[in-house]
Amino acid sequence: MDERAGHAGWLGAAGAQYERFGAPDASAISEEARSLVLHHGRPTAQVYVLLHGLTTTPAQFIDFARTMYERGSNVFVPRLPRHGHADRLSEALAGLTERELTDAAREIVELSRGLGERVTVAGFSAGGALAVWIAQHFAVDRVVAIAPFLGVGWVPSRLGGVVTSAALRAPNLFMWWNPLERERHAPSHGYPRFATHAVARVWRMGLGVIEAARRSPPATRDIVLVTNTSETTVNNRAIARLARAWRAHGAAHVVTLRLRGLPRSHDIVEPRRRRALAAQVFPALLKILTSDA
Repeated sequence: MDERAGHAGWLGAAGAQYERFGAPDASAISEEARSLVLHHGRPTAQVYVLLHGLTTTPAQFIDFARTMYERGSNVFVPRLPRHGHADRLSEALAGLTERELTDAAREIVELSRGLGERVTVAGFSAGGALAVWIAQHFAVDRVVAIAPFLGVGWVPSRLGGVVTSAALRAPNLFMWWNPLERERHAPSHGYPRFATHAVARVWRMGLGVIEAARRSPPATRDIVLVTNTSETTVNNRAIARLARAWRAHGAAHVVTLRLRGLPRSHDIVEPRRRRALAAQVFPALLKILTSDA
């Protein structure tokens, strides 16, 4: 098994593209935060692309990636723009834009098609928002969005545009995920702070997907939206709005699955968080992700 693009010569032109992926800030990235490609030295029938959440890195999905690889699939876990700096207090996220995210998504889709036949794109939270953007605009084989960040749970969906515009006019602040633990919080591969403008940009991208879904059906036919009934952060009502908008165009293969019985939580994927919640949820999410294989 090889986990680095530099050893993916069998991919030809796609391998060269992978080499360039994330190049603008590559020198600042910690080793454990780099993009991963787990491949079998040949194209495989099934390819998985896993998109991490805001402030974290591909290491968030390492257990899923290895399991899917061991089952015979090639797996690509890209590092999203401005993430994974070795300096965990980096302010790189301050400049994150929607264009950077969507440009990265286009490149990710193009690269993934060089890894095999059927492409499943899965993402969590901000990565989930990017996954539904891909579902709207690209005809990949399957998209699974886990708690996609299309809005903040305590903000009414109809106010999303007003709130994001106000946030982007206000100063761009860095906030601690945990004000008590500060830099001791979060795994070593992630940032302990988030930039308010970065949150607003991802949110606005998600709102854009909902608006696009009202006008046209998704390019991807097989879509699964996974929500957590004990969600503390993302807006499950916004996710339901997206599903209704897609189904209104006759997109019959849009499925909403609810995870029930969990403690109040948002990050149900990160394997290094306390309480071993990711380990508890892992079998259910793995079954959802691989049910098309």
